[in-house]
Amino acid sequence: MTNMMISWPRILLFGDSITQFSFEANGWGLGLAEKLVRKCDVLNRGLSGYNSRWGKLILPKLIPDSSHAENMAAVTIFFGANDSSLKDLNPQQHVPLEEYADNLRSMVQYLKSVNIQQEKIVLITPPPLLEPAWEKRCNFIRSKLNRVNSVTGTYAKACVQVGAECGVDVLDLWTLMQEGGSDYSVYLSDGLHLSDAGNKFAETKLWIILQKKLGSLPMILPDCMDVDNNDPESSLFKICL
Repeated sequence: MTNMMISWPRILLFGDSITQFSFEANGWGLGLAEKLVRKCDVLNRGLSGYNSRWGKLILPKLIPDSSHAENMAAVTIFFGANDSSLKDLNPQQHVPLEEYADNLRSMVQYLKSVNIQQEKIVLITPPPLLEPAWEKRCNFIRSKLNRVNSVTGTYAKACVQVGAECGVDVLDLWTLMQEGGSDYSVYLSDGLHLSDAGNKFAETKLWIILQKKLGSLPMILPDCMDVDNNDPESSLFKICL
């Protein structure tokens, strides 16, 4: 039997710190990886502090052409928490609303151009911002409150609109976490980033979307009890022969 590379399907999680931190204990990305172990590799490409302007430039370096997209099972794009910073107080991270929408649109269009079908793409809105908690964090570093929830909401709505225009799924965390007047403070660790409860909420809601796309993925390599000790090679690789 010639040497053969076993290739796992991949999910790319692309975004800012909320994605980067998703592989920490109880993180939403880690939860997805556990659900998909031996079925799919979950790649964390979260970049703390980054915004959609920079993300648009980086995405083609992560998936440079269609040959690098062949085994891509899904891609999540999760920007907006930094884009929605107030321009006068945080010009380094702020991205104007219209440009933010254009950047998301551009990233979706790029993925389609390298043959990643629209049903494999998921946009995620920023979560709501808890201003008193985030203001404490800002004051700690001798800064003023540089984000407000109402502005974050306009970016979330723009994300939802881009998803509708482009025909891709959207996980609207900003709306879902506040649904029915819920006390969304439980979902946030510092007013901006996700707490354990927030990570679990995001994982659960995202899995509802991803399970429809990935639920039929087979387990890579057979169960240990199905390996024939008398002829392990043929039983291990029978699907590939």
